[in-house]
Amino acid sequence: MIYLFFATGTEEIEALATVDILRRAGLDVQIVSITGELTVAGAHGIKVVTDTLVEDIDVSKAQLLVLPGGLPGATNLAAHPLVNKAVLAHAAAGRTVAAICAAPLVLGRLGLLQGYHATCYPGFEGELTGATYTGALVEHDGQFITGKGPAAVFEFGYTLVEQFKDKATADALRQGMIWSEV
Repeated sequence: MIYLFFATGTEEIEALATVDILRRAGLDVQIVSITGELTVAGAHGIKVVTDTLVEDIDVSKAQLLVLPGGLPGATNLAAHPLVNKAVLAHAAAGRTVAAICAAPLVLGRLGLLQGYHATCYPGFEGELTGATYTGALVEHDGQFITGKGPAAVFEFGYTLVEQFKDKATADALRQGMIWSEV
């Protein structure tokens, strides 16, 4: 199971494109609302109907947690005690946590990026406490996968597919979605 957390103000394209790519790969993904409501408005007013609520998930069964960015979505994720608890427990278990755009700030504020390479949306580098900021489109270091921003979402998604499926599936998606021509 993969859980993607969705907060009020989440960058819709980062959340939905990631879920789309992962589901195309045949991975089981649930969009998790942290608002107490299944329908959540993203950063651009797009209402997303999530699959479940954060209070109803069992993080111990997750292989991956995904944190999309956007504002105030990323700061809402960082302020949510159940999200913080889930991310800390998941990381402590050695499982992968992925964050894109402003959302790597959640990992930085929790002290999880100490000694790792990471990327994020320009201007949020100071939130990556202890990390080496690379500015790469996508950075995969150890159990953390970070993405730079909305334009990185496709490569971010394909990187997750490589990690949780295989390179051949990710390459086939790149080809089928015409990403290889970009």
